[in-house]
Amino acid sequence: MKLRIQNGRVIDPSQELDRVTDLYVENQKIAAIGEAPAGFENAEVIDAKGLWVLPGLVDLAVALREPGLTQKGSIATEGRAAVSGGVTTLVCPPDTNPIVDTPAVAALIQDKADDAGMANVFPLGALTQGLDGAHLSNMVSLTDAGCVALSNHRRPMASTKVLSRALEYAATHDLLVVFHPDEGSLSEGGCAHEGLMSTMHGLAGIPETAETIALMRDLLLVEKTGVRAHFARLSCAKSVEMVADARASGLDVTADVAVHNLLLSDQVLNQFNGHYHVLPPLRSEGDRLTLIEGVKAGVISAICSDHQPHEKMAKIAPFAATEPGMANVEILLSLAMQLMDEGDLDLSTVLSALTCGPASCFGLEAGTLSVGSFADFVLFDSTAQWQWTMENRKTKGQNSPYLGEHFTGRIMSTFISGQRVYQLV
Repeated sequence: MKLRIQNGRVIDPSQELDRVTDLYVENQKIAAIGEAPAGFENAEVIDAKGLWVLPGLVDLAVALREPGLTQKGSIATEGRAAVSGGVTTLVCPPDTNPIVDTPAVAALIQDKADDAGMANVFPLGALTQGLDGAHLSNMVSLTDAGCVALSNHRRPMASTKVLSRALEYAATHDLLVVFHPDEGSLSEGGCAHEGLMSTMHGLAGIPETAETIALMRDLLLVEKTGVRAHFARLSCAKSVEMVADARASGLDVTADVAVHNLLLSDQVLNQFNGHYHVLPPLRSEGDRLTLIEGVKAGVISAICSDHQPHEKMAKIAPFAATEPGMANVEILLSLAMQLMDEGDLDLSTVLSALTCGPASCFGLEAGTLSVGSFADFVLFDSTAQWQWTMENRKTKGQNSPYLGEHFTGRIMSTFISGQRVYQLV
């Protein structure tokens, strides 16, 4: 199938490209930008005048909930939500039921994703069996089965010795390890950033040191073992400084941040709204601003949705008793655009952190419109005014403080390998 996307504003940070031109697709891949390739005839033409043509978004944190928690979401529902938000490639965590600690579970997730015909799905494999933190998983088999990296998610390791052994093994086979830095003895029982707001509202706090102590340990082990490392969901200023120093010293480390940690601070705790209960927590305004600077400086390479869909009952309780997490994958780009609208980040930085940045972190062939790459792209109306509601949402999750909000900018179409998988009706 051949496609010609004409008259659109083609923006691709990976090529420092931003101009009104035509995009050509043939045999599932980008065939050319600008001038038609030789012999390019009988193509379907799509007029994208007034629209942005962007690489498909790459989201490093989308919980699909399947297998095991289908009351919260499924591969089909959350895949549909992803493509409606322009996400064409996603990474899902290993904390399903059963855990992604065998090739069979990894294959199941990918087979169901292929059947759903939505986003390209790459599971994380469990670093330890059952995420128990004690017994190493068969990391090579998991990688061979399609797992893009290994992680113990937010589950604790039995000891630093076990973690060191796991990293040595991963380094031997050049496997990527994803860390969620958290010192459980400091964060246990907490539900909000430890500070004035949590104290005023009587909420158990999670200190910044719960993240930074674990991060320092992890960085030292990365230096010792030489493992490739990615640090997920940084939340505080000190963490940004530590990762920047590690990168400057030559360590092979990357990092991401959840979009809500860039937009919100613990000031929203005034509302006692359980939809703001997330892990890591929303931290101080100073932390938020430093995270933004981290993205601007390239210390943080990726902005993710940290999409965690929940059923309604999971958030109907006092703040501390609610289940943490937001369901935001289908508004990821709209939320990220707010950072540009408010002057925090420029367009190229925002789009890079949503496309080629995360793809580079995990070595994925995605997030670009370069000739020869798979034709994963979106058509985006940057001026469209719309409201995200319970009725028009695609996710099964009902847990986002942004439900009911009005946004500027909307995904009109999403294409994967040149096939349209979403069209706004």
